[in-house]
Amino acid sequence: MEIKLKENERIDDLEYKGLKIIQNKNGFCFGIDSVLLSDFAKEIRNNSKVLDLGTGTGILCILLSAKTKLQKIYGIDVQEEVVEMAKRSVILNNLEEKIEIIHKNIKELGEIFEKNSFDSIVSNPPYKKSNTGKTNEKENKFISRHEVTATLEDFIKISFDLLKDKGSFYMVHRPERLAEIIFTLKKYKLEPKTIRFVHSTYEEEPKLVLIKSVKNAKEFLKVEKPLIVYNEKGEYTEEILKIYNKNI
Repeated sequence: MEIKLKENERIDDLEYKGLKIIQNKNGFCFGIDSVLLSDFAKEIRNNSKVLDLGTGTGILCILLSAKTKLQKIYGIDVQEEVVEMAKRSVILNNLEEKIEIIHKNIKELGEIFEKNSFDSIVSNPPYKKSNTGKTNEKENKFISRHEVTATLEDFIKISFDLLKDKGSFYMVHRPERLAEIIFTLKKYKLEPKTIRFVHSTYEEEPKLVLIKSVKNAKEFLKVEKPLIVYNEKGEYTEEILKIYNKNI
């Protein structure tokens, strides 16, 4: 099926099992955080029903459909234009049976999904609070980066509501908000089980944090070794190359 591109759109090759994605060069394009989260969450059990909160371009849905043997993944986003583009990416990859993209605010998901109905939830939510950062960005970029339509607590609360008992919640966020993240996860009985910090180089402070939580689990937190993106030569490390499916 031929996919029509709109103005400023392009098709990018994900270089993984022939997958491609449509992106708008003037919009919010996916970054390494989504790629790393898809690798972090690739342990999702076979035949799982999965939810992606704030799907954006649909990158997490597309990568997880290839990296796992999930049964179905639903991608949710509040931006109608972005949702329409993500739907075309699903068609482009012939993944209509595995992926469904839905235009909805995550705070309203109780209207369409039953409680305790998902095996796993993944999310790359906006990192910044609504009253911080630049305010002159294009609207779609601003919504993707700032908690305009839903807060961190909203993402965590709906995840608790929709996850099955002992279901897993995978998220990528910024380390400076880690105390707030852990406090809110525990408030909603999503027990942090695994944390991994992502550093640009060995010398730099972490830029991202990957977190796995489990609903109604017992307390036990494992902090994994740091994930380093670039080596001393400024090139991707071996682990990053493997994640990107590059030959070493």
